[in-house]
Amino acid sequence: MKSILIIALKEVQEGLRNRWVVAATALLATLALTLTFLGSAPTGNVGVEPLDIVIVSLSSLTIFLVPLIALLISHDALVGEVERGTMLLLLSYPLTRWQILLGKFIGHIAILAFATTIGYGLAAASLPLTGTSVNLGSLTAFAAMIGSSVVLGGVFVAIGYLISALSANRGSAAGVAIGVWLFFVLLFDMALLGVLVVDQGRVITASVLDAVLLFNPADVYRLLNLAGSGSVSMLAGMSGLADSSVLTAPALLAALAVWILLPLAFAGLAFSRREL
Repeated sequence: MKSILIIALKEVQEGLRNRWVVAATALLATLALTLTFLGSAPTGNVGVEPLDIVIVSLSSLTIFLVPLIALLISHDALVGEVERGTMLLLLSYPLTRWQILLGKFIGHIAILAFATTIGYGLAAASLPLTGTSVNLGSLTAFAAMIGSSVVLGGVFVAIGYLISALSANRGSAAGVAIGVWLFFVLLFDMALLGVLVVDQGRVITASVLDAVLLFNPADVYRLLNLAGSGSVSMLAGMSGLADSSVLTAPALLAALAVWILLPLAFAGLAFSRREL
């Protein structure tokens, strides 16, 4: 365990030297603060909690931004070390490939957790500056949104490791990573929407739709945050989906956990068989 933590600390230190932590935190904080101050303006007219508007805005932002950040910091985590020759140096120490993989994963999760917590936390902390109050229910939903955002980042870090373990070089890994991001964030939902329009509910029932949505971690995250809370789901326009879905919050969290474990396991298997 000590060896894994040493590798994790190394990844965090490299992230600081590459300014990944600072850049990601500044980007998330800037966008979160912008959405907070712009989104809090209409709350007096529509009668909704200001933090609920922030949750809807940041959840939508997270689906696009956090997976991209996660893939950018993880797609070359393994193949990059191999190309630079530093992987052989690491393996010359009493370390196994699984320890290196898990240490890097923990380090990248720590980077994402720090950037997300600080960046999004500033949004909630700035709400009193707008003269609005925050109730406990909205604050709990906001904390859950931050936690699930980190988990979503963990999913795409694991996917990035799988890409890195299977790619021949950093260039091809970057190209595949962008393709994966486009598929899960944009193309999957566009294709599903087209199928739903054509099907008109004849084949794809509510239970089938729930099963299909589990194949996209971004949709699992969307269901967990935008359809999980009553006030948030009404504000996000997803109350109908929330009423018809049988997926509970524990089931959605379990789905995200599976999305982390499977790619990470396959990445470890591919990395263990890779010639260096």
